[in-house]
Amino acid sequence: QVQLVESGGGLVQAGGSLRLSCAASGRTFSNYNMGWFRQAPGKEREFVASISKSGVFTDYADSVKGRFTISRDNARNTVYLQMNSLKPEDTAVYYCAADPFYYNGGGGKYNFWGQGTQVTVSS
Repeated sequence: QVQLVESGGGLVQAGGSLRLSCAASGRTFSNYNMGWFRQAPGKEREFVASISKSGVFTDYADSVKGRFTISRDNARNTVYLQMNSLKPEDTAVYYCAADPFYYNGGGGKYNFWGQGTQVTVSS
């Protein structure tokens, strides 16, 4: 129903910034709540940030509050994750996900996932 492709990952020094992008296919992007998740080696996938269909509401994991900003451009079918003040513990594969139901932040039911993009933060 929707295809998601992440980009923008890479290697950055601690304290630096990086912006991830997630491009969605189709013309129904605005029908989906969007979220960013990450998975570090040896750890379970965890919620990072989410944004409602219209972009009015956003939610963040406590670990990234004040440092990360999620945004979306429905005209471009794209959701972004601006990551500032990066820490080595932010190192993970970051996944974009889509939730077609009612907005519930990190508790939403995300049914569609991208392939992931690697973010590595050096100490």
